[in-house]
Amino acid sequence: MTAMNTGGSTFSMPLGPVHVALEEPVYFHLTVEGETIRKVDLTSGHVHRGMEAMASQRNLTKNTTLTERVCSLCSNSHSFTYCMAVENVLGLDIPQRARYLRVLAEEIKRVASHLFNTAIQAHLIGFKSLFMHIMEVREIMQDVKETVYGNRMNLAQNCIGGVKCDVTPELLVYILSAIDKMKPMLEEIRDIYATNSMVLGRTKGLGLLPQEDALRLGVVGPVARGSGLKMDVRKASPYAAYPELEFDVILHSGCCIHSRTTVRLDEIFESFRLIIQCCKRLPGGPTIASMRQIRSAEACARTEAPRGEVFYYIRTNGTDIPARLKWRVPSYMNWEALGVMMKDCKVADAALITNSIDPCVSCTER
Repeated sequence: MTAMNTGGSTFSMPLGPVHVALEEPVYFHLTVEGETIRKVDLTSGHVHRGMEAMASQRNLTKNTTLTERVCSLCSNSHSFTYCMAVENVLGLDIPQRARYLRVLAEEIKRVASHLFNTAIQAHLIGFKSLFMHIMEVREIMQDVKETVYGNRMNLAQNCIGGVKCDVTPELLVYILSAIDKMKPMLEEIRDIYATNSMVLGRTKGLGLLPQEDALRLGVVGPVARGSGLKMDVRKASPYAAYPELEFDVILHSGCCIHSRTTVRLDEIFESFRLIIQCCKRLPGGPTIASMRQIRSAEACARTEAPRGEVFYYIRTNGTDIPARLKWRVPSYMNWEALGVMMKDCKVADAALITNSIDPCVSCTER
């Protein structure tokens, strides 16, 4: 990384496109004064994959597999939302048991995703033992995914009309036992983030995104809720089994890194509530609906992924290959907020602030 003097005490500093905050490439052009960031310009597009073009060359069923590979941590959310969009365009009503099983898979993925982001934050702070401890706790949920679905990342659970994998009573007991094991560990982790001076010194009051800026930029997910905006698709536009389940929208008004982290940690416990309800209330019946004839129509669907709102639009032309499939991902809106968050912060905090929005380049540059 090199800096170039642009006159006076202001320097132009490149950060990236490969750097410590992300495994994926994105370029930040920082204007710094001493060690203080005064302006941020973002340049992306290094890993464009043309997935929407690929979707127009595959049939509706194959696109379920394609959309699940848009993103790793939110993979289930993409196939979930895609299947909902297809079901809307076909006029399919999926069975009640499938609705609960979809929520179960989604919340299991949400827990693992939030724990991963929280662990990476500990790593960037320099709290290596906390990083390893969080990843160790996350491994319990990874084992749940592997045991129930046979996969540790892409669950391959969603399909058009319902779900592929039913869950036995024995597996439901196993899921509940894993949550009981995780709860005290996560209470300890949450307490560390709330009280540890090293964590608070690197997160509290840093990377500020005032509520008015969050609203102006249209940020979503934990980034919005960390700035006090009550935005959660599960409540605003209920889908699947969410209308029948009890949970709270977690809000914090600190507008800083610590506030966004606290939202994620608190949301894990809300996900536990949802998982427990799904396991205890899971109705009987089939897990998939019969396919219908494909008509020429258009429809959309949206869900609350771990990073925020995922939106899918589909247009069909009477064949099994969509005329158009387009999606919008949460990181697309949240990226722009980094310009507000990083302004007047130290260069040393840039990676930590970037991680606080839980960015995903692969889905943004699909």
